[in-house]
Order: sequence, then structure tokens, then C-alpha cells
Amino acid sequence: MKTIPDILCIGSVLWDVIGRSKSSMRQGSDVPGRITQLPGGVAMNIAMTLRRFDLRPALLSAVGRDAAGDQLVIEARELGLICDYLYRSADLPTDKYMAVEGANGLIAAIADAHSLEAAGAKILTPLQDGALGSATAPYAGMIALDGNLTLSLLSKIGSDPLFSAADLRVAPASPGKAERLRPFLEQSRATLYVNLEEAELLCQQSFDTAPEAALGLLARGAARALVTDGGNLAAEADASGTRQATPPQVLVARVTGAGDTFMAAHMNAELRGKPPQDALEQALQAAARYVSGETAH
Repeated sequence: MKTIPDILCIGSVLWDVIGRSKSSMRQGSDVPGRITQLPGGVAMNIAMTLRRFDLRPALLSAVGRDAAGDQLVIEARELGLICDYLYRSADLPTDKYMAVEGANGLIAAIADAHSLEAAGAKILTPLQDGALGSATAPYAGMIALDGNLTLSLLSKIGSDPLFSAADLRVAPASPGKAERLRPFLEQSRATLYVNLEEAELLCQQSFDTAPEAALGLLARGAARALVTDGGNLAAEADASGTRQATPPQVLVARVTGAGDTFMAAHMNAELRGKPPQDALEQALQAAARYVSGETAH
């Protein structure tokens, strides 16, 4: 019997290969450091954080039937994540993400999510065949969705009746994929989690602060938006008004996954019934602990 999840995480589930150095870096730098390989991807990172809050998240993604995919599923299950609904393909290799981080932050990153893109709508089958939902009984829980899906699939999700009853939370996979979230501005049916740069790309204009960016997203059609700006003021805006808070100041030990941690912590706080201002502050605190290295990956 398949486990019933508390929340769905749809998007990238892959291997993170991260090189970190304590030295400041620039283009062409060759420095000592550590290279790690860990389960990652936006959907996976969100699910891992939700599990730390004692929730039972299920993954909807594409994972290859190769050795890398088998090991990834084993580790995901050991972490307590529900993998029963994954699309496992014999023809597509397991995706990877590679990043280099220095003392001065993220230097460069490459996301190879081609298998997820190639799988397309096949990853959504459990929402159609009755396993998690159907056309006559759409899934009615909370869904975390990431922008590693193709623009055409994200556009379909934005208007698909299969998602009409869901509490849909959406984040871009990176600034380079931020504009893929444009369908959710047009449909006004999701909560967007973005950083200041991503908000500017979506709105095609510059903002001085996160509160300005959150209001800018609402003006463009978003139903609700949360905008972060590193260690600067963060904000949330919806029809009821604007809330803002400053993240705790910490020493930065890592940056990859910080936005995913913020999003997951905010979703958890709201599932627990926290008021909007408290939920925003708790999410910022969780992200700060992650960035500082206090929270394990």
C-alpha cells in the first residue's frame, strides 16, 4: 500500500555535486576545498526540509533506472521521503546539478535537468489516475512546484483543472529560469517564492527592495508573492497587505539550497497555523540556520 503524503513536491530530484572553498574566488580561480555529492534538486531540497519538520512529503519527478537513480531513491527513502509516485525511466539518465561556492558566495552553477524536461507531463500521472487525484477529484492539498519543468508544462499546470483545488506554491529553479513562472502571473492562482533578482526578471523592471518587488509581482498578476534579498529585508504581499522582516545576520557557510529551505519552512509554518508575520520570520530564521551551516543538508 502506498503511503499517503502530507504535501507534494513536484520538480527536480537529482544529485547535487558541490565544490566549496573557504577562499574568495573569481573566474579562473584554482583553490583547495571540498567536493560533495548529495541528494538535491529544488523539489528534493524542499522535501528534505519538510521532513525535518515531521511532515511526510512525496516526490513527483523523473529519476532514471540507472545506478545513480537507484542510489538516489534509496537515500531519499532513508530520509523518510515518499518515492512511490516517481516516474522511473529506463531511457533517461538521472539528472545532476553542479555548483562551485567560495567565501564570496556562489561562483557558478550548471543544472542538468534534461531528463525531467524530457519526461514532461508523465511525472503528473499520479494526479490523473486516481493515485493522488483525478479529473473528478483533484488533489486538494499543498503542492510545492519548481521551475525546472518546461515552460509548456508550467503553462499547462497554471490552468489545468487537476490543480484547481490545490494550494500551489511555486519557485523558480534559478534566476535563469525565473521567466518560466510567467504563467502563474497570468493565472493568479499560486504563491510565488522568488529572490529580488528573480522578481526583477519576472516583472521586467528594477526594484530597490524586496517589499517593492513583492508589490510589483502583485501588480503583474500574482495572487501572492514572497521575495527575499539575501541578508536584506524580505517581504510578503497579497490582497490583505504587505509584511516584511529582516533575516538574522549569520556567517555564510553555503548558499545552494537556502531559498528552498526558506520556502519549505514557510509552508510548514502555515500548515501549523502560524500567522503570516510569524510564518515569514520563522522561514527567515530557518534559512539563516541553513546558510550558517547549523542545519545539516
